[in-house]
Amino acid sequence: MEQLPLGVRLRTTSSFASFHPGENAALIAALEARARDPGLPPLWVWSAPGAGRSHLLQAACARAGELGRRAGYLPLAAPWPTAALLGGFESLDLVCLDDLDRVVQGDEWQQTLFAFYNDLAERGGNLVMSAAGPPQSLGVALPDLASRLAASIVWHLRPLDEFDRAEALTVRARALGIELTEETLQYLQRRLPRDLSVLCDALDRLDAAALAQQRRLTVPFVKSVLELPGD
Repeated sequence: MEQLPLGVRLRTTSSFASFHPGENAALIAALEARARDPGLPPLWVWSAPGAGRSHLLQAACARAGELGRRAGYLPLAAPWPTAALLGGFESLDLVCLDDLDRVVQGDEWQQTLFAFYNDLAERGGNLVMSAAGPPQSLGVALPDLASRLAASIVWHLRPLDEFDRAEALTVRARALGIELTEETLQYLQRRLPRDLSVLCDALDRLDAAALAQQRRLTVPFVKSVLELPGD
């Protein structure tokens, strides 16, 4: 995929194949469509933290890149200093703005985002946005922007239950090429928070450590790498 204006790199493990959908299969299909087809309505994805919003937005950009389309992912939870950083993104085929609720209350961001929204739509680009709540919950003061955000196709990313979290970890481990035994899987679920992003980050750390040390993911090895306290 073409390098982004800010040099924001996608995580290599963020793909649709490494995400267990649970109740979210229709949402993933909508994201796939925006990675593939031009000129679709904007998509708004909301959920509590840790449900996998960032993973899915990065996966959409990665999929667009595989198809030869130009995509940009912008994580707005980071302390970006100015809304001018959106400059250049309007020329892309797909733009994914993650954690939009972190910045959209600012006047500068609202004005810039309104112009960006219109420019991207005029060029036939697709827009995917994520936040901790639906558009109406953000309290956007600029009426024209508020109406455009409210007109997005809104999806609630459903959190995974315990069974689906186990499936998600198994799918991710398979994508990483590592063996995750039932004993190790149960240990991770028992000792780590239910936050999917925390679980996936832990798997990524374990994968890097296992590769470096040529070790299997046994419970003692997992405990030492993640520095978990004893039972």
